[in-house]
This record gives sequence, structure tokens and C-alpha cells, in this order.
Amino acid sequence: MNRIRTDLSGFTEWKKSSFSNANDNCVEVAFATDGRVAVRDSKDRSLLPHVYAREEWDAFLAGIAAGEFRA
Repeated sequence: MNRIRTDLSGFTEWKKSSFSNANDNCVEVAFATDGRVAVRDSKDRSLLPHVYAREEWDAFLAGIAAGEFRA
């Protein structure tokens, strides 16, 4: 299986939300010195993370604050 490699240089430590539950069903986030944001599944850290530009991450957070993702 060929996997796309993502350059993860410059990323700081991975952080998990304080709202995550005890069975580890959550995502972890890391921030790069150049502004990129990486998101990975805490249950399978061997998978490549999704990497976003800072502007994409900021738009996502703004959507959360605006209630765009409420069911």
C-alpha cells in the first residue's frame, strides 16, 4: 500500500482535549512553527495525520463557535 508522506517537521507536542473521554475516543492536535495544524486519531497514532493551513483551522474553530456543527 502506498501512503502519501506528510512532512511533520516543525510540529510541537501532540495535545488531547480535556473534554476527551476515558476510552480515548478523541483526536489529538499539534501545531507547527510555520502555522500548520495537524490532527490525528488518538486510537491509532500509526495513521498519517491530517494537516491543515492555519487559515483552515481558524475557519473550523469559527464554525464551531458559530454552532455550525450542532446536530
